[in-house]
Order: sequence, then structure tokens, then C-alpha cells
Amino acid sequence: MTAIVALVMSLVAGLLPAFAWLVFYLGEDDHAEPKRLIAFTFIAGMAFGFFTVAIENVYGAALAHWNIAELSVASLIGLALIEETMKFAAAHFAASRSPAFEHPTDAMIFMIVAALGFATLENIGALSSIPLNALFVPTFFETLSFRFIGATLLHSLTSAIVGYYWAIGLIRKSPARWIAFGIGVAALLHACFNYLILNYGNGMYTVVFIVIVGFFVLNDFERIKTFPKELPKTS
Repeated sequence: MTAIVALVMSLVAGLLPAFAWLVFYLGEDDHAEPKRLIAFTFIAGMAFGFFTVAIENVYGAALAHWNIAELSVASLIGLALIEETMKFAAAHFAASRSPAFEHPTDAMIFMIVAALGFATLENIGALSSIPLNALFVPTFFETLSFRFIGATLLHSLTSAIVGYYWAIGLIRKSPARWIAFGIGVAALLHACFNYLILNYGNGMYTVVFIVIVGFFVLNDFERIKTFPKELPKTS
């Protein structure tokens, strides 16, 4: 019974940060998206998270083969590139061919939704790894707080950046180049966040970093609203 309670707590707590941020970001969208498509994109983000784990395991083995330190700067950048690429793949798979994918802001919204699904899988994994006897002590709630303020928000912010450049690429009819640029920017920010966590913990540096990135993403939301109202139709 205790194990079942622990599992339920991990699942619920893992979902809470994503749902909280999802409500916030959907409030930034001028055009309500179909709930089914939002749910499908969220689930796709979780599903692609499983593929990401497999890819990262292969990547880790390659690093060991090449004698590259597991948490070196090169390693962190590579891991961030994998995750940002897979989050984009999830959003593209789930939403890009939908008739509802028609406004520039949609690229940012669906990227964020996929990222929140991805982050939820990470949250559940992180919380479920906490020993049963620690579920009702500060360790559990500290982890949950960090996932809410740090990792979950970070995933959504970096994916929003990719979505912003995805929209630019679609409007300028050169999506591959702009998407690649967006993923590169997002991966560098993601790697910087992980570096700060590893070297300074969940302290002031990471909070300031998140706030700065968040400011630029909110600015992107405002700027993208000045783009053409609809994305070009693709064949």
C-alpha cells in the first residue's frame, strides 16, 4: 500500500508543475487551441522523452568510449542538443500538420506544450527516485519546488525560443535553417543552466538565469504577435 501511495504522489506531484505553467502559457495565446491537440502534444512530449533517454544512454556510452568526462561542458552541450531536438520533434510530430497550426504563436505554444510533457516525465522520474521514507519530509518538497521553478520552467522557456524561430522560418519559407538556429540557442541556454546547477546548486545564480531567459521569452511572445496573422500554407 505504501508503494502505491508513493507512486500516486509522484505522478500527481510530477504533473502539477507542468499543468501550472501550461495554464500560464495558454493565457499568452490569442487563439485558443483545440484541447485534444494540446493533450496529444503533451503526451507526445512525454513519449519522446522515453526515446530521449535511450539516445542519451547511447550518447553516454560514446562519451565513455572517447574518454570525455560525463559532466564536462562538451557533454552538457551534447545532452542539451539531444533534448531540445527531441522536444522539437515531438511538437512537429504532434501539431505541425494540424489545421489548427496556423498562427505564428502556435509554434511557440505547441513547443511549450511538448516541453511540458517532456519535463513531466523527468519530474515523475526524479520524484519517484526519492526513498519512501522521505516522501513526507522536506526532501520531497524541495525537489518538487526545484522542478517547478527550475527544470520545468527551463524546458518550457528554451522550447519557446525554438518555437519563436520555427515561426520565423515558416514565415520566411526557410524553416530548416531557422529551426536549427533556434535549437542551437536553446541548447546553449539549457547547457548553461545545467552547468550552473552542477557548480552552484539551486541558488541565486540559477534563479537569476531563469528570470533573464524568461524576460526574453515574454518579449518574444510580444514580438511574435506583430508577425503576419497566419502562417503561410504549406503543400
